[in-house]
Amino acid sequence: MRFFIRLSYLGTKYHGWQYQPNAMSVQEKLETALSTVLQIKTNIIGAGRTDTGVHAKNYIAHFDMDNSKFANDIPLLIYKLNSLLPKDIAIHDIYKVADDAHARFDAKKRSYKYFISTAKDPFIVETSWLRLGKLDIDKMNKAGQILCEYSDFTSFAKLHADAKTNICDVSKAKWTQENNHITFEISADRFLRNMVRAIVGTMIEVGTNKISLDEFINIIEIKNRNNAGVSAAAEGLFLVKIEY
Repeated sequence: MRFFIRLSYLGTKYHGWQYQPNAMSVQEKLETALSTVLQIKTNIIGAGRTDTGVHAKNYIAHFDMDNSKFANDIPLLIYKLNSLLPKDIAIHDIYKVADDAHARFDAKKRSYKYFISTAKDPFIVETSWLRLGKLDIDKMNKAGQILCEYSDFTSFAKLHADAKTNICDVSKAKWTQENNHITFEISADRFLRNMVRAIVGTMIEVGTNKISLDEFINIIEIKNRNNAGVSAAAEGLFLVKIEY
């Protein structure tokens, strides 16, 4: 039987979701806990990678389980997993799906939020990017509208990554500000490695008038990562939703 598992994690201590041979990952922690509870080696397939230090409020993965005890008592399984997992990883739900359901390949849309703080706040240092100075949010939103008109995001893709295509369907790219907190929301059918952080870093240059909207368009169209801005800090990025 196949199950989807919904979890959240604070990515500060981890080298992303995906297993790394010489570094700690969320996938490794979860597989270890699940294998311990089920008393059998259990592999978990995630909805996709997240970069080192990036967080997830709603992450989806799948695993196969033939243990009737836990299949019939999901709350007990969730309880035991949360008891074994560290404080920065939490299981919220586990539910049965079709045997051929796939957490990664069946996902139709993914949404991220990026958080910026414009004032020093010791309580959010791990979950937002401290960036002092004024940003032109209206101009950055115009850049967001421009972004949604394109599909090739090579300029925001990690160099030498293994993606077969850099085509993505971005349906939302919006900035909002409330007092000292700025939030960027972006949704697409798929994302490239480091794509959101590269977009945020480039849009910051738009918001500080280092580049014009015409130059932003040129950066997209030239399809060269070296022309885009520096990637924004990992701690401000959250995967917030995956739709199937």
